[in-house]
Amino acid sequence: MSHPIHQNRRSLSATEIVTQLSKLNGEQALGWRLIDGALEKTFTFKNYHETIGFVNAVAFIANAENHHPDLAVSYNQCTVRFNTHDVKGISVSDFFCASKVDALLV
Repeated sequence: MSHPIHQNRRSLSATEIVTQLSKLNGEQALGWRLIDGALEKTFTFKNYHETIGFVNAVAFIANAENHHPDLAVSYNQCTVRFNTHDVKGISVSDFFCASKVDALLV
């Protein structure tokens, strides 16, 4: 069952997005970015095996939360893009799931 944060979603304002993005990225210079109406981050790995392991872990999170990102996968990279289609923008669900994806590599 997905987290209650996904219920009663709404599109966040620009100010709320900037605030949440700062919290999500913390001190990281290269973290999540706002690109074309979505939160996006590219993760780099040593090889295809590690990349696919990451993709499978992201898929597990997405299914558990019922909030699915767009993924672009190559040999040693995976770009993850979150936005909330039903509110036509970025919601707290996107930030919640992005933080769970980041936690995979801690």
